[in-house]
Amino acid sequence: MMIAQISDTHILARSSDRAEGRRRADDLRRCVADINLQKPDAVVHTGDIVQHGQPEEYEHIAELLAPLEAPIYVVPGNRDNRDALRASLGSQVHMPETAGFFHYTVETHCLRLVALDSTAPGERKGVYCEERQAWLHQTLALAPDQPTILLIHHPPFDIDDHYIGGYRRPQDAEGLAAVIRRHSQVERMLCGHVHCPTQRSWAGTTATTMASVAVDVRKGIDETRAKSRPIYQLHEVSDEAGIVSRARLLVD
Repeated sequence: MMIAQISDTHILARSSDRAEGRRRADDLRRCVADINLQKPDAVVHTGDIVQHGQPEEYEHIAELLAPLEAPIYVVPGNRDNRDALRASLGSQVHMPETAGFFHYTVETHCLRLVALDSTAPGERKGVYCEERQAWLHQTLALAPDQPTILLIHHPPFDIDDHYIGGYRRPQDAEGLAAVIRRHSQVERMLCGHVHCPTQRSWAGTTATTMASVAVDVRKGIDETRAKSRPIYQLHEVSDEAGIVSRARLLVD
């Protein structure tokens, strides 16, 4: 199985006259075209889908994502608006069955995908309250033998000096870690938000972040090598190697 991950696209409305709006749309358009060439089984977007959470922005990204040939699964970021996301992308991406938190599971692949909502209206930092922790524990307990990947926007751990105290309440991140430690089937956590690539062992699993698809806000990338080329992430799953993650740097 192969999963393509995009994150932090920060798309603006098509009508925006800001130069970065046009560039971000082109960055994503190029990634979508290259993803189709790789023929992944699924595409995941780990949040900050648009810049301001406005319907016009979601309409724009709906057009940009339309050519994708693989199913796409998303989680919201702190810049997203759940209601506008549901209204504009509901026909294109997997949606929760109920209103409220943007949580859901995907059971149609060899790995189970569990989407987590770490956002709250008006809040930039991560939130993962006791109600959300209970949902995750119950959800993981339903399939204890099924290898699982978690999708979440906010990494629940510090990253050097770049990202410290990323959750509004430290006990939220601690509670999330405690839940994951109880469920050994969680093989990977895919995160967004920080715009830079990292990989580490955390709470008994492996957690990764990735460079933002929006080149103008990405961090931790050698621009001498990358030369402002878009980057996305590929996660290849096999019985022999487990999950191997690598960055896909687009050619000029």
